Amino acid sequence: MSARERILQRLCERADGALQAPVSDFSVVTGRNWTRQERVEHFERWISSVHGEVIHCSSTNWTGVLATVLRDKRVERLALGREHAIAREAREVLDAGDVELVDVDRDVDGWRRELFEQVDAGLTSTLGGIAETGSLWLWPTVDEPRLLSLVPPIHIAVLDADCIDDTLFDVMRRHGWADRMPTNALLISGPSKTADIEQTLAYGVHGPRELVVLLRQ
Repeated sequence: MSARERILQRLCERADGALQAPVSDFSVVTGRNWTRQERVEHFERWISSVHGEVIHCSSTNWTGVLATVLRDKRVERLALGREHAIAREAREVLDAGDVELVDVDRDVDGWRRELFEQVDAGLTSTLGGIAETGSLWLWPTVDEPRLLSLVPPIHIAVLDADCIDDTLFDVMRRHGWADRMPTNALLISGPSKTADIEQTLAYGVHGPRELVVLLRQ
């Protein structure tokens, strides 16, 4: 019998019975009971406090707002997917414009230099937001890879107000993470930032220097 097997046997033969999982009290991480408007206000206040930019729009005019953002920020090359509804709608509006659309559904090894040096912004969808922390949560796919939100200098994310939950626990419970935990979920709470030993913040050192959230209501 190996040492591992002996340890497991001792655990199984405990004199005081089998181990029982402790009762968990999750009340501290849920139960905010905010209204839809309160969730929007909490989300916007917290993400704005760390230099995230929130622009209100609707499900019908958001592509026009996107075009304005790209023009105002002088974006010439925008990286985006093809299959997601957000990418398809954006392409319909931007295909005939001045912004060059960069496809991301390809092996990163073949366009790594282009991604890091020549792309001005990345556009992604989101699966939701977290009001308590002012965070977005994304679940990257082949069509919207993780690098799309982590590498370009500007990250533009589209968020529906109805998809904002009170807390991270509420997100995990509502979307059944206990049964189907995402392998690569991203939580984004503002643009990339870091600090030196004197705690002086610098933005965009290790990722996007700007985060723009198009909040559809």
